[in-house]
Amino acid sequence: MQNPQVLAALQERLDSSSHTPSSYIETLPKAVKRRIDALKQLQVKCAHIEAKFYEEVHDLERKYAALYQPLFDKRRDFVIGEAEPTDAESEWHSENEEEEKLAGDLKNKVVIEEKEAAAAATEESNPKGIPDFWFTIFRNVDMLSELVQEYDEPILKHLQDIKVKFSEPGQPMSFSLEFHFEPNDYFTNSVLTKTYKMKSEPDKTDPFSFEGPEIVDCEGCTIEWKKGKNVTVKTIKKKQKHKGRGTVRTITKQVPNDSFFNFFSPIKGNSFFTLAIFRLLSVTLLL
Repeated sequence: MQNPQVLAALQERLDSSSHTPSSYIETLPKAVKRRIDALKQLQVKCAHIEAKFYEEVHDLERKYAALYQPLFDKRRDFVIGEAEPTDAESEWHSENEEEEKLAGDLKNKVVIEEKEAAAAATEESNPKGIPDFWFTIFRNVDMLSELVQEYDEPILKHLQDIKVKFSEPGQPMSFSLEFHFEPNDYFTNSVLTKTYKMKSEPDKTDPFSFEGPEIVDCEGCTIEWKKGKNVTVKTIKKKQKHKGRGTVRTITKQVPNDSFFNFFSPIKGNSFFTLAIFRLLSVTLLL
């Protein structure tokens, strides 16, 4: 312990431990402590006002979700091919209109044979709706693509729509994510859901930790997998030796497997991550 650097480091550690906020407050005059207690009361009142703010944000989200929904329904119809947009609905002006005009002039010079070939195009060249719409979103949005395994991809190609449902007025704060699928070879469910219950109120034992709504519970759904199609588990083989006879046998058992579809299990996850996914999906729905 003769090393002066070691002694200095130890002294610094001791000094820092004696200067915690609570120990500092204890050194203050009684009148100052009284004022600090008053500030704490003000902070708690601010936290309760902030909690009310988030409750009203939830109400606004519900209100505007109802206004968005007719547009989302129409988008779904376009995506799955149940409806075709009108000329007015499909008109879109690009920022590069001049370049597009030049390109259009060149296109007008194509030979008549190309027009005839286009007219004779098979149905295969005009697919129904917008193929792989949601799968493409999952693949190109980082936070979503991180959840998707290669063996999840064929299943997500059957995803037709995603909806966010908010709790009704007067009900406890909650929201549900609904994933709508077309009939497929993987499971019989047409809709997979996950519901999150939330609270927006400061903790009575630690009101200063309030940072907004938090998820307090969640409820997933049971996926009715078809035989041999469950991607959330995998089968492994393991050799087992009999203690008495010394014989060896091979046994198989199922173990959990990484998959996007584990998302629908009721296990509570990281609240911040879940809210981030919710916000991301909410924004994605507006695209």
